[in-house]
Amino acid sequence: MDQIKNRYNVLRVRHNDMKKLMSLSGFECDSEDKKIIVDDEGVWDAYLGDMDSEEELEERTLLLVVAAVIENVKGRICKEPCRTSILTGHQHMQEILRGHPRRCYEKYRMEKFVFLRLTHILRERELLRDRRWVTIEEQLAIFLLTIGHKEDNRMLQERFQHSSETISRYFNEVLRAIMELSKELIKPPSFSETPAEILNNSKYFPWFKDCIGAIDGTHIKGIVPLAQQTPYFDRKVNISQNVMAVCSFDLKFTYIYVGWEGSANDSRILWEALSNKSLMFPHAPEGKYYVVDVGYPNMPGFLAPYRGVRYHLHDCRRGSNGRFTAKDLFNFGHSSLRNAIERSFGVLKSRFPILRDPASFPYNTQVQILIATCAIHNFIRTESKSDELFAYYANEENVIDIDTSPPDEPTFSGMYAHQQRRSEMNHVRDEIADAMYRFRYRN
Repeated sequence: MDQIKNRYNVLRVRHNDMKKLMSLSGFECDSEDKKIIVDDEGVWDAYLGDMDSEEELEERTLLLVVAAVIENVKGRICKEPCRTSILTGHQHMQEILRGHPRRCYEKYRMEKFVFLRLTHILRERELLRDRRWVTIEEQLAIFLLTIGHKEDNRMLQERFQHSSETISRYFNEVLRAIMELSKELIKPPSFSETPAEILNNSKYFPWFKDCIGAIDGTHIKGIVPLAQQTPYFDRKVNISQNVMAVCSFDLKFTYIYVGWEGSANDSRILWEALSNKSLMFPHAPEGKYYVVDVGYPNMPGFLAPYRGVRYHLHDCRRGSNGRFTAKDLFNFGHSSLRNAIERSFGVLKSRFPILRDPASFPYNTQVQILIATCAIHNFIRTESKSDELFAYYANEENVIDIDTSPPDEPTFSGMYAHQQRRSEMNHVRDEIADAMYRFRYRN
């Protein structure tokens, strides 16, 4: 730094000398055209006529060139610092973490102790490192403000008093670290026991005692180059990626399959997950199943509702004055149970607005951001039992952004390879429906 300052001082002195000489000689420097100019032709003639030799002409002309170059780069050499707030990024972090707990939740979309726990894990496992000017807390804050408030690079430069390059670098480093951590955070639970949310709720037990989770797809808006956009248009004519997710009934994501074009059929995505072993889909054990909507076939391991029968919760309340059929009762119970995946999506999209209004990242980065948000979602669910977003969506009626358009028919031919086994699952569904009907109208 001292060498740069000394060099700058030398250049400044030379520049002033050259500028003074040029003004006395009649020459000027045009900073836009980057040329040495003279308004009076007599000055140029006198300049040439005053030379005693070619060597003197070369020397004086070189001085003029040097003066012009210095004039041209002066603005860059003497650039005025832009980020000059007295509150550095580190000081800002300390203010938030030592202040009212509400500030941390509003800023970083999680409670203070959850934020500190996450930084501790990232530091302990050496997924991130404290740098001389940027701590892990500050790095994580940059990332969370981007995905939790969709702050752009320029706003983060101002907030943390760092350059554009520094902001981008630490965003990508945190994304890489969370992607690594996601391998532990997004994983299936034990399938050996009935989930507590079913076991302790008479609305579901014993009817759905063999259910191990819920599956559904959701569309996450994205940004794709113009030449590649066509397959990414979904039914609402938005550019999006179609994401298949599996969740447990405590609203954790246990598996996600991302990156598919918005026009892709849900059953096509599921079939690819089932048939491609490298994707490591958590197959249901024999006799167990996931609840799925009518966009998926009713087949072993996947229990779908009856088609053409009232299904959603509002249909149940609207028709409560009359007597329900066995299929009605099954569909209402199934809908309430499968509602867990809708509520999981509701929490995720409410916490991370970047999933509703995408930022201009490369498509692969957009895919990784989605995985990272699901990982952080699970981390918060594990660490905090008082998170307000999870508390809000604990009520199954508090679901937003449900796609009410007619679901796709499960048309992918690979799903129909074993018709006999599909009839087995139809029998399971009928048995559950009949048992629910007999129990409700037992008197």
